[in-house]
Amino acid sequence: MTIARSVADVLVDHVVLEYEAIDRMYLNVYVPHLQTVGGMLGYLRVHRGQRFASTTAVAPMTETFVRNIEQFVASEGIDLITFEKGQRKDDVTQGYLRKFKKNEGVMYVGKAQEKARIMRTERRRCKRTGATYPWIVVSTGMVNHYYFYCVDADFGPFFLKFCSYFPYNAKLCVNGHEYLKRQLAKRGVAFEALDNGIKSVVCRPRSAAETERRADRREDRSAVAQVVAPLTTSVSSLRPCRRLSLPAVDPAGGVLAHAGPRPPDNGPHLLRRGNPRKPGHRSTEPG
Repeated sequence: MTIARSVADVLVDHVVLEYEAIDRMYLNVYVPHLQTVGGMLGYLRVHRGQRFASTTAVAPMTETFVRNIEQFVASEGIDLITFEKGQRKDDVTQGYLRKFKKNEGVMYVGKAQEKARIMRTERRRCKRTGATYPWIVVSTGMVNHYYFYCVDADFGPFFLKFCSYFPYNAKLCVNGHEYLKRQLAKRGVAFEALDNGIKSVVCRPRSAAETERRADRREDRSAVAQVVAPLTTSVSSLRPCRRLSLPAVDPAGGVLAHAGPRPPDNGPHLLRRGNPRKPGHRSTEPG
């Protein structure tokens, strides 16, 4: 009786290189305080000194932000291209990457309209007086996003995407395979690269001296760990665990004042457990 072999069983006898690496890793860049309506109201009323909270107050900031991007592109001599609908950004990037000769820097900047979570102002009417007033609500809209495609000496190609609408949230994307390629190149290890991975690596035989040095380093790290571990335990048991203070930064350059009540026993702007998008400041709607 013949038992059918799976694809994994067939491939296991032919695998000559196996490695584990992070593929694409996305890091969100944002100010937690400005992701809620309550935080937005506090920013406009307290920090910006607006009598009435309205998103029209941030329009000049948006224009300045976009203008600074265009000035940067012009002064550095970088291409600013507009992605067409359905166009693959990776294909465009590969073309620029083949022509890029520097060790690191910005290759080009791309612009595309994409859906984003935004805050807009609508007119509401007070039930008691009948007067109208501006009110900020969460919505979605098609907004220009700017992609900065860059090359780093350690991480290789990456991109940083900015939303052009307040509060200018960003997203950083790095690739673990590209990081591995850079590290192999720095160590002088020859390899055959794929678009998003490695096909083969030339393994050099270790000399006796190199093997001995590696063994000595492992012994040194083990000895240091035995000494440091008790000290770390004793210090941690004596000192309470606190998170670092991180003030929210205004894109215009100022420091954002905390609009909500300060929690007891904690300093302002402490990073605490929980969902940072939950409102920390609630306002009462008139009427």
